[in-house]
Amino acid sequence: MWDFGFFRTHRTWEDWGGMLLGVLIVLSPWFPAETGHEVVDAERSLVILNTVTIGLLVFGLAQLEYVALQRWEEVAAIVLGLWLIASPYIFGYSSDGLLRFYHSSFGGLVVLLAALQLWQDWDLNDQDLLKHGQ
Repeated sequence: MWDFGFFRTHRTWEDWGGMLLGVLIVLSPWFPAETGHEVVDAERSLVILNTVTIGLLVFGLAQLEYVALQRWEEVAAIVLGLWLIASPYIFGYSSDGLLRFYHSSFGGLVVLLAALQLWQDWDLNDQDLLKHGQ
């Protein structure tokens, strides 16, 4: 029988993974991209601002989870991941294949990681949440 005990405990490497995702999100506008569809400079700066903001928030939330774990942080990370997934369609760069792929992939990973952490912490009381990382 398979034991899911590994997935029942919120571990600190998950928080480090969230921080790494935040850094990757911030850097994603400068990853190699297709040259066939160039976004206009004004639109590009809005996309970069949105991406950097989301990446910094994801990084900050993961860092906050590492220090002082609360459930609202995981819910906020899920919202940020969903916003990142929707961003190519909201800001009109859904035709940029690789950037859309990066943002959809990273957003999906943020949502999955935050949902896993929320599931792990769902039944913990406030005292147990404070013991995280110690």
